Amino acid sequence: MRFSTNIKIDAAPQVVWDVLTDLPNWASWNTTITGTQGTISLHAKVKVSVTANPGRAFPVKVTALNAPRQMVWTGGMPLGTFVGTRTFELEPQAGGTHFTMTEVYTGPLAALITRSIPDLQPSFDEFATCLKAHAEQRNRTS
Repeated sequence: MRFSTNIKIDAAPQVVWDVLTDLPNWASWNTTITGTQGTISLHAKVKVSVTANPGRAFPVKVTALNAPRQMVWTGGMPLGTFVGTRTFELEPQAGGTHFTMTEVYTGPLAALITRSIPDLQPSFDEFATCLKAHAEQRNRTS
């Protein structure tokens, strides 16, 4: 199972990156997020609570951090039986940034577990729309 979204943001990659990596402030601009714990740095463990699954925090580890181009989060079950990998990518474009967010589920239990995962596509699209709005607003005021 895989979810992916992308959007053109009228702000430089560094502006988008600064918003994207400021985890403690995500809930202030992103309607898909109810709370966060931790700060983003390579190998850091962070938790994100989302509106799509109220009452549950998702712990992940920041497994790649290549500013201002790519961030990868990995989480799941022990021994790789189920792994979720979320990749955030920023590509410079004329006048802005092309943002892509993708999540892929792998592992021996993936087929079984993904049956119970709701359709996250609307949440992915909303995340991208919120990121665009906040980064563009920040770009206008800086």
